[in-house]
Amino acid sequence: MQAQDLLHRFRLDDRVALVTGASSGLGRHFAQVLAAVGAHVLLAARRVEKLRDVVAEIEAASGRAQALSLDVTSSASVRACFEQAAKMAGVPDILVNNAGVTITKPLLRHTEEDWDSVLDTNLKGAWLVATEAARRMVEAGKAGSIVNIGSILGLRVAGGVAPYSISKAGLAQATKSMALELARHGIRVNALLPGYVVTDFNRHFLASDGGEKLRSRIPTRRFGELSDLDGPLLLLASDAGRHMSGSCLVVDGAHSVNSL
Repeated sequence: MQAQDLLHRFRLDDRVALVTGASSGLGRHFAQVLAAVGAHVLLAARRVEKLRDVVAEIEAASGRAQALSLDVTSSASVRACFEQAAKMAGVPDILVNNAGVTITKPLLRHTEEDWDSVLDTNLKGAWLVATEAARRMVEAGKAGSIVNIGSILGLRVAGGVAPYSISKAGLAQATKSMALELARHGIRVNALLPGYVVTDFNRHFLASDGGEKLRSRIPTRRFGELSDLDGPLLLLASDAGRHMSGSCLVVDGAHSVNSL
């Protein structure tokens, strides 16, 4: 097989990809990566104005991108987003279910409102968006790929983020459940589980003494960079991973297998 044929499997030409939580961090980067390999990217977030810079950057690089309003915790907003997406570009072939939040405080200080905020976004929201995407793919008679963005904290725990860890553990199980039932429709469902990745949000902490202690527990002795997620994302989103479904792909420098 020629190298060109192998690389072509990672291309997303003529595919429509919807990325939630796309205004910053991982979501912003994922949208840029998908556009770079040919996808028409629909960026979704609660505040559309925060997406304009990302859309402009993608278009400046000769990519295709549009912005959509989406509150993943609202089923009405999810339906409206997919209706608008269909008008803009058609039923998405790819969903990157990235929207997520966390609240950091000790377990006994977490409130019911904290729990609802985190679980409604990270688990219920991911479920609402994924099932709506799948429903529309089935109605359109098209295969597709759903990539849920989880975390290694769905496999292991850390202090101060109990609701977050619980939500990501639930998302891993939801990924497997959805993969089982949607396989007959040609819809693949996988999860990408990053370890600690440097973003603008956490850069200051990861450079602190606390971050240094955390880094020392990672076998590779380094935090991930956004670019470390590019290959795994494209594997799950593209035909290169066409026989993968129900997988939880860990990208963490062996952090999750370290017992220290």
